[in-house]
Amino acid sequence: MLGLNRLSSVARWAQPMTYVDVYECDSFTMCIFCFPTSSVIPLHDHPSMTVFSKVLYGSLHVKAYDWVEPACYPKSKGPGYPAVRLAKLTVDKTLTAPCETSVLYPKRGGNLHCFTAVTPCAVLDILTPPYREDAGRKCTYYHDYPFSTFSRGNGAEIDDEKIDDLAWLAEIDTPDDLYMRQGAYTGPAVQV
Repeated sequence: MLGLNRLSSVARWAQPMTYVDVYECDSFTMCIFCFPTSSVIPLHDHPSMTVFSKVLYGSLHVKAYDWVEPACYPKSKGPGYPAVRLAKLTVDKTLTAPCETSVLYPKRGGNLHCFTAVTPCAVLDILTPPYREDAGRKCTYYHDYPFSTFSRGNGAEIDDEKIDDLAWLAEIDTPDDLYMRQGAYTGPAVQV
């Protein structure tokens, strides 16, 4: 999940993020991400999932998008250019504990998002339902391109006053520099 299998390809001096699996069942996953300063979970999604996130300590910058509906694709630039889809910026802010719980839904609320640690921080996530590739819930990573990178295509009407909030997103492989290690949960047992 989210790069745990990529440890060997990262520079030795990079500080890893830590992923702690607190509880998992068929209905949800509860986990904690611990971030050293400046670490990043790249732009990714939670397909058909609802996610509750709570910053436990520290500060975390969140940049999040929702897909523009109806789907909007640019005019083709030809071979060699990535396939992209238009998304609208929904969140671009720093969350500092204590703060409200953030909720993202399958189609709104910033389901496509990235996290950057402003200070050392930890985030508690509850994902429902959990990632499961055989059920079509696989994490996909994206690169965001400024709106001006591609020509307007067919699809949604675009308000010229809101172009700064638009970006073209292209699917990418799991980033090689995503450095995450598994931590052990040693807290009280979760009662469900």
